[in-house]
Amino acid sequence: MNIKKNEQGIALVGEIIALAIVIAIVAFVGFTVLKSDKDKEPTTTQASTTDGKSPAENSEGTWKEVDYAVKGKYADADVVQVNDKTWRLYYAVQPEVQGNNFEVYSAKSTDGKTWKQEAGTRKTMATFPEVIKLKDGKYRMYYQSAGVIKSAISSDGLSFKDESGTRIDKVNSEGLTLDNVAAPTITQQDNGTFVLVYRGTTNKRYAANTPNPSTQVLFWATSSDGLSFKKKGLAIDSRNSTLDGQLDGPDIVKWDDNSYRVFATSYTGVYSFTFDGSKFGKPELALSGGAVQDNMGFRGAPPGDPTLTKIKGIWYMYYGATGTESGIHYATLQ
Repeated sequence: MNIKKNEQGIALVGEIIALAIVIAIVAFVGFTVLKSDKDKEPTTTQASTTDGKSPAENSEGTWKEVDYAVKGKYADADVVQVNDKTWRLYYAVQPEVQGNNFEVYSAKSTDGKTWKQEAGTRKTMATFPEVIKLKDGKYRMYYQSAGVIKSAISSDGLSFKDESGTRIDKVNSEGLTLDNVAAPTITQQDNGTFVLVYRGTTNKRYAANTPNPSTQVLFWATSSDGLSFKKKGLAIDSRNSTLDGQLDGPDIVKWDDNSYRVFATSYTGVYSFTFDGSKFGKPELALSGGAVQDNMGFRGAPPGDPTLTKIKGIWYMYYGATGTESGIHYATLQ
């Protein structure tokens, strides 16, 4: 009798061991397949970039959201250094505000954190203002009007007068039917050449699950005088699985190593791109602001239309927000 009980126990133990082995094999195979799939395609664009590196591996530091720069229903910020101690922030009224006249305002700061709004308006009937201080001390504002990019000039950075003609129209070498061109950003290289990056929009949804019924890519152009531009074609094509057909509000800035970078907003955050003078690099996620893409779709609002500058040794990124957090916010590189 005892022998039979032992034999039953041994058999039961054998069954348990066999079952454990089967479970282990299934778990291992499942993990291997899952890992393989994950290596092939990231589950969210926030988690990685097209070159397979995480944001921490690609950047010199981490962008940390800090506080408001200007409260109110404003967007499309742009920052200009006035002198060694002062910076000016230009920003526009949100187009959704009823009764607006597409006003552009400004504020000044000596530390990048506290901004005091200046009296009056800098310009009306202008969206996506971009201001550059010229070598002769004047200021030129590039802006969107009636679907194209125009400009205005100022001697003090406060009162702007429209310049005749159009800087950039909708004609392009890519065969795209553009609804508009907008969101210009400009820099002047050491050799005097102006480089302008701007957004082009087509009324075509990139993919069935994307939030916007349009597709936005970035173009670029060069100029010797800041008025007559030679179009160079596509700068950054957003039609891929990382950017999902969306790039807006670019800002081109000279970095610490004397290279140039472009920062622009996509559905899942602000991405940066290197620029070597002739071509633009792959997207690198700089700041998500909590925006993600996952199996629930696109969620959260990314920082809008970034503008960057270095103040007292610290890089600042100013950007717009909507909803209950409406206004111009800023983050610092740490």
